Amino acid sequence: MTLKSKVFQRIDEVPNEVWQDLNCSNNIYYTPEFLRAFELANDDIEFNYIFILKNDKAVAFANTQIVTIGVETITQNIKMSQKLRGIVNNMFCKNRIRVLFCGNVFLSGEYGTFLKKGEPKVSTFKAIGQAVEKLYRCKPLQSIFIKDFEDNSLYITDHLKAFDYASMHVEPNMIIHLKSEWNSFEIYTNALKSKYRVKVNRADAKSKVLHAKFFTKADISFYRDELQSLYQNTIDNADFNAQILNLDTYVNLKDTYNDVFYVKGYFFNNKLVGFLSAMKNHTNLDAHFIGIDYSNNKEFAIYPRILNDYVRLGISTKSSQINLGRTASDIKSTLGAQPRTLTCYCKHKYYLPNQILKPFIKNVKIKSFKQHQPFK
Repeated sequence: MTLKSKVFQRIDEVPNEVWQDLNCSNNIYYTPEFLRAFELANDDIEFNYIFILKNDKAVAFANTQIVTIGVETITQNIKMSQKLRGIVNNMFCKNRIRVLFCGNVFLSGEYGTFLKKGEPKVSTFKAIGQAVEKLYRCKPLQSIFIKDFEDNSLYITDHLKAFDYASMHVEPNMIIHLKSEWNSFEIYTNALKSKYRVKVNRADAKSKVLHAKFFTKADISFYRDELQSLYQNTIDNADFNAQILNLDTYVNLKDTYNDVFYVKGYFFNNKLVGFLSAMKNHTNLDAHFIGIDYSNNKEFAIYPRILNDYVRLGISTKSSQINLGRTASDIKSTLGAQPRTLTCYCKHKYYLPNQILKPFIKNVKIKSFKQHQPFK
């Protein structure tokens, strides 16, 4: 049976029956309401929604965004000489390149492609690959980046190599699996070895001067500029970030998902000095972006307190696991988080530059970290 593709540029153009055919609404990240929240607030991004059809019925979905990023943001994480880095930067027009991301550029994990249950996975995913090829051929861009796939999906996604993609590991998601008997944060901390429990308690003690509260939609709107500034602080401290999220997105998400989307602010002397955000997706709690005033972070342990509060939130929402996301893997592992490997695929739009690019992709090194074993 021949599979066809159809592309929509706006989420509101997608007919309701397409979503009904896919039957993917039990996962928030594959709902039109979730995708609309990002589209409405981030008008500097070109969104495209790819659907794979069989007998005119949707059997797969891929979420794509075209963004403009600085090439130095990419090459700074590749091991090479300064001279060679300069050559590569020049090959990509020195400053900025347009990249098509397949997957949600603002989420860490398998939230970019959906295959309907019961459909042949390999052939259906190949149809997504062909649709992405067709899409980027008619777009003014340089590179394509398809993200993020866990190890148990690689037998499907490695077929992208037939389209001349190179695979690369990126920093893993850090996952805390919560035991059902952990009914309170105190019970959780009692399960920790002494030195790790001391660290958790120290963070709570140092941050005790902070006033913390969960934000309503009105709060997010009121503190929107402060939230954006704090978020920018974390972006500036990150090794890699493809795109800056407009936090009007959070106003939209809170309006739509009031009971399962969380933003918590931290105040010192009535000044907002930090925040966390998270989404409850079925039985999982996913950490989204955070923001920190780094001038106060060391004194008041803002970041360690945020991590503690993610655990508290996971327990209070009776989640089975907490995805703390990428970065800072070492400190996250002191709370019991385990790494979940992620693989991405990348290629240059044109053949010759792609052959030059491949060896550099293979040299991308993710940060090593100490994996702690904090539980008794």
